[in-house]
Amino acid sequence: MRTYIYVDAYNLYYRQLKSTPYKWLDLKKLCTILLKPQNTIVKIKYFTARINGDWDISKPLRQDIYLQAIKAYIPEIEIIEGEYKCRNIFMPTVESKGKKFVKIIKSEEKGSDVNLAVNLLHDGWSGCYDCAVVISNDSDLKESLKIVKNELKRVIGLFITDSKNAVKSLIDNSHFQKHIRENVLESSLLPSPIPNTNLYCPDKWKPNKYEKIGGVWEKKKI
Repeated sequence: MRTYIYVDAYNLYYRQLKSTPYKWLDLKKLCTILLKPQNTIVKIKYFTARINGDWDISKPLRQDIYLQAIKAYIPEIEIIEGEYKCRNIFMPTVESKGKKFVKIIKSEEKGSDVNLAVNLLHDGWSGCYDCAVVISNDSDLKESLKIVKNELKRVIGLFITDSKNAVKSLIDNSHFQKHIRENVLESSLLPSPIPNTNLYCPDKWKPNKYEKIGGVWEKKKI
């Protein structure tokens, strides 16, 4: 069964990976573990946006290393970029009960969810896949899953990035669902270095830099 994977990178990172030692993630291996043997992964589309380094200039560097790594190691990968924007806005404070406002910097990723939905539908109408799998927990994708399931009559799967708060509308509009468990993430890390490259897992991402305290992964204190 020809299978296309659609990865909402922002959602995956912030809902599943941010405070874990699993950021150096092999997306193909992850999907291979979760899918059935009859699923042949033809394409993995990874939707992301380049972050800025206003507060930590090393963050864009780590992101770039990872993007280079998955592109070099996973031949099925296609990286599709949106935009990452920052703007100044005024927001009310809790203490003032909405009477006092403070100026904050709001960072937003723009375009990735739309890009994912458009690609999912375009590829379906073009007959590129028999089965599509979306890695996300974003309710904005509900309508695109619904169309794939009910109108295109393709098999649509969902890999849920937040098992505690799974979006019911996404579950209702998919044929099968899998939660991304910690043991699967642990078994799905990229090699370091990536073979035939000088791309290594960033030091801050290395598993030995973390410890589990009260069921929560935290950075080790030096």
